[in-house]
Amino acid sequence: MNVPDSSAWIEHFSAGPLASIFLPIIEDRKKLIVPTIVLFEVHKWLLVYRSENDAQTAASTMMKNKIVQLTPSLAFDASRLSVKHKLAMADAIIYASAIANAAEVWTTDGHFKGLPNVRFFEKN
Repeated sequence: MNVPDSSAWIEHFSAGPLASIFLPIIEDRKKLIVPTIVLFEVHKWLLVYRSENDAQTAASTMMKNKIVQLTPSLAFDASRLSVKHKLAMADAIIYASAIANAAEVWTTDGHFKGLPNVRFFEKN
C-alpha cells in the first residue's frame, strides 16, 4: 500500500520535476491511500497557487481512492508519532495513516527523511 503525501500529489498535479516518480503509485489505485489531511493540504495549495477549477479536478481524482478518515484512535497514534519523531500535526497524521494501513509514505518533505516506511525523494 502507498500513501503519497501532499508534496507528492502537488508534484504530480503541478507536473513538477519529480512527478514521474509518483505517477506509477498514483495510477495504482488498488494500493493507493489518501488521508483526509492530504485532501485538505492539496486542495488548499491548488486554491492558492492555481485555481478553484484545478482544486476541484484534483479533489475529484483523489477521492476515487481509499480515503483514510481521522478517527480518535488514529489521532492518538499520530500524537505519539508526532512526539517520537518531532513531526508537525499533518505529517504525523499522514505517517500514522500509513502505518495503520501497512503502507509506505512517498514524499519530498524532508520532515519524513530517514523514517521507517518512507520513500523520500530530494527536490533540487
